Parts: sequence; structure tokens; C-alpha cells
Amino acid sequence: MMDLIAAILLDLLIGDPYWFKHPVIYIGKLIRVLDKLGRKLCKTNKQIKIFGGVIVVIVAFSSFLVPFIILRISKEFFWVYNILNIILLWTTIATRCLHTEGIKVYDALVKNDIDDARVKLSYIVGRDTKDLSVDEIVRADVETIAENTADGVIAPILYAILGGAPLAMMYKGINTMDSMLGYMNEKYKYIGFFPAKTDDVFNYVPARLTGFLICLAAPIVRGNILDSIKVMIRDRKNHKSPNCAYPEGAVAGAMRVQLGGTNVYFGEKMYKPTIGNRIKDLGREHIVDTIKLMYGSLFYITLICVIYEICANIYK
Repeated sequence: MMDLIAAILLDLLIGDPYWFKHPVIYIGKLIRVLDKLGRKLCKTNKQIKIFGGVIVVIVAFSSFLVPFIILRISKEFFWVYNILNIILLWTTIATRCLHTEGIKVYDALVKNDIDDARVKLSYIVGRDTKDLSVDEIVRADVETIAENTADGVIAPILYAILGGAPLAMMYKGINTMDSMLGYMNEKYKYIGFFPAKTDDVFNYVPARLTGFLICLAAPIVRGNILDSIKVMIRDRKNHKSPNCAYPEGAVAGAMRVQLGGTNVYFGEKMYKPTIGNRIKDLGREHIVDTIKLMYGSLFYITLICVIYEICANIYK
């Protein structure tokens, strides 16, 4: 557990340096190769759908096996093992990166450079950004930070608690599959079916935990904990994903704003119900508030890790 706490602190200090060859890059390359192979080999939609399941097995297995072997080999060397373990755990957590990329959109909006804001946003969302208004840019950034608080912060930490770096890295592989293939449009709805469903399963608990942790952090942005929980529970089904509405609902409730609505993915309109109450108009300052809520949820999950470590030492 101390290695995990060290990894969390390392992520807060340096994030994901641009020079560092992140494991997700190689996971993404594997997924792209498998995607192309599947489309080449499969002749029917049913075959492509089944091949999507094969991709899940290959990516999940390899994402788990590589860190498992690395740690197994280094097990006899205390310092080498712990350093490698911390590095592997660090690469699964994306708090600092999410902050950095999310705030770039805010900075562009402060400068009234809407074209730059659209470009910066395009790096972190799947939706089309070239025609978005300022309000739509803000909403997309807030929703992405909220959703990725679950995917990039709380979920990998939770899986690291349960199964160490190998399980956290396996989760990262599954989540990367979903972000690359899990779209319900014509191009991906068959090959991305099983990757999307697998991600739904693996995010079921983390999304709900994230939502409650964000609600607990609501006072950081002058929100009310109980009101945030009420909005989250009420609007938990107002999303195509069975999980995303929990962190988004918690954020909307904490900031008293409304999220959701129509988005465009790969030229196709996707209609979504709204989440939250429009007590306040959504503004660029809410990007900063969402980042604060992300850090608040990180604080609570880290506190859980510390308490767990203390109790483990007491009852050894």
C-alpha cells in the first residue's frame, strides 16, 4: 500500500512527462493492430463482433501479464521490486495529466481564443469539437474531467488496492479499448461491442464510488453534500453509459449546473438527456471547480489507502 501512496504522490508531482513512453501508448498500438486485423479477417458483422471479444481477451491478458512478469522477476530484489512497482502504479494514475490537459482549455477561453480551445479540447474528448460554441466547449471539458476522475484516478487506484499494479494495468488496458473502440456508431458498433461492455463491468463499482467521493468533496466548490447525492441518484440513468452519469451527476449537483445534451461523434449526432439542475449557468470557472472536485475525490481515496495501511500494520 505504501508503494501505491508513493505512486499517487509521484503522479501529483510530475504527472505524465511528454518524454516518457507511457505503457498506454503501446496498449493503444496493440489495439490498433488488432482492430485492423479484425476488419481484414472478418467478412460479416457477427464475425467482427466476435473478434471484438478476442481483442478484449488479448489486451486484458497482456496488460495484466507484462507487469506481473516484471514484478515476479524482480521479487527477490527489494528496492528494485518496489521502485518498479511504484513506476507501474504511477503510470496507471492520471490526476496531474487530467488537470494539465483540462486547464489548457480553460486558459484558451480566458484568452478568448475559441479556435485554440476547440483544438485543446479535441485532445481529450471523442466528440467533434470544430464547431462547438463556448458553452459547449465548457460543458465538454467539465464532463470529460468528471468522467475521467473515475476512469483515470479512482478506478486505477481501487484496482491497485485490490490486485496491485497488474490488475490496475489490466483495467487501464480495458479502459483504453473502450476509448478507442467503444463507440455506438456505424464504424465501431460491432467490433467495439465487447470492449464497451467489458469497460462497463469494470467501471461499475469505481464510477459509483467516484460519484460519492465527489459528493463528499462538494463543499470545496461551495456545494452541498446531500444535494449533490440527490442529483446524482436522480439522474444516474441519464446517460447511454450505465456508469458515466454518476461522476457527472455528482459534479453537476455539487456545482448546481446542468450537463448532458446533444454531442457529435464522427459526424453522427448523439442525443443525451440532461444531468443536474440549471441553478447556475455553466461558465469557464466551472472547469476549475471540476478539477477541485477531482482532487477532493483523490484526497478521500488516498485517505482510505492510508487508513487501510495503518489498520494492516496494527493487526499484523
